[in-house]
Amino acid sequence: MNHTNQKATQVQRRGLPPWAYHNQELFELECELLMRRHWQIVGNIANLPAVGDFLTFDIVGERALIIRDKDNQVRAFHNLCRHRGSRLVANTHGHCSGSLVCPFHAWSYHLDGTLKRPAKPESLPDLDPVEWGLKALEMEIWQGFIFVRFKSGPQPSIASIMARVEHKLADYPLSTLVPGGAINQHASVGVNWKAIRDVDNEGYHVSRAHPSLNELYGNNYLDDDWQQGTSLSTGAFTDKKSRIWSVRHYKNLVQNLAAPWCDLPKQWLYVGVFPNFVLGFYPDSVIFYQEIPIALNRTQVRSGTYAYANEDRSLRAARYLSGRIDQATFLEDQMLTIWTHEAMQSSAFDGTMLSDLESGVWQYHDLIRAQLPVTKLSQAPKAGTLGDTNDAMTKV
Repeated sequence: MNHTNQKATQVQRRGLPPWAYHNQELFELECELLMRRHWQIVGNIANLPAVGDFLTFDIVGERALIIRDKDNQVRAFHNLCRHRGSRLVANTHGHCSGSLVCPFHAWSYHLDGTLKRPAKPESLPDLDPVEWGLKALEMEIWQGFIFVRFKSGPQPSIASIMARVEHKLADYPLSTLVPGGAINQHASVGVNWKAIRDVDNEGYHVSRAHPSLNELYGNNYLDDDWQQGTSLSTGAFTDKKSRIWSVRHYKNLVQNLAAPWCDLPKQWLYVGVFPNFVLGFYPDSVIFYQEIPIALNRTQVRSGTYAYANEDRSLRAARYLSGRIDQATFLEDQMLTIWTHEAMQSSAFDGTMLSDLESGVWQYHDLIRAQLPVTKLSQAPKAGTLGDTNDAMTKV
């Protein structure tokens, strides 16, 4: 199931210490160093087909607004009025006709972010429209997908990060993607965000925990190493007949798709991107899912599905069935996440023992340890000292 040649040290096999999932100071450091300073996926330009269309995205106290302006350019801003800091738009997606108007005091902004007019301008000094315009966010578009970064961080461009997978995506018509529905904000779960990543970062559990996936690709599932902030996992469809209705009909539909979709690989390809999201490339659609930390022990999953343009009835049916399989897998993983997360508070739990088939977990933990070396400690630092301890260990 796994073709990595890397062997774990004893420390790696033990994974992150249990305290790292239940420590508020570490959580705050993760929000700053991992969530704000790394790229986050927002959606796809297909979500913004017309001038004035927008998406919003929230994570760890940050608020992003992505909008298509009158020059047909996609722009990214902090979703924050320069007057009192109110949200300019409250919905996750929508359309603005002509200008953005703050719901608090009606300050207005052009779609390019410049200040159009403050309410009651005679009560204010003259305000430069650029200086008092919306604050821009660092943004990059790769293969139509929109990424933002709230603060400068260690990552290179998204194009550089994703370079290792470009050749694997050559057959997918990514430029034709259209929304397969609204971007979903799933109900939050009472677990630390890393617990979700831990379950998702290995395929060792597929044969036991995911009946549908096991019948879809079974032993044809391969986890590749984490490299330069990305992981690759591939599930090539098995020829074995499936007993599960949705899997059986899904494979039959995919095997008989019309051109050009018949030429797409008969597999599910997952690309994990550090620290918290995954892109999935299917013969019927492209998906993403992403962990949004809400609090130390509460996390929300955000996800989106994109269809290929001009899909026929068979392709639409295949996309529907792949969504059913994904939903079943999501719920199965969610329970595993809850069970493993709550175990870390048990007096009997003394850490993990990772197998060679869980290399994705220990390699992911290595990425965290590299940026948060305080997580190498078996016990949490004294309260109030974690940040200083991490700084000192970073300098060593």
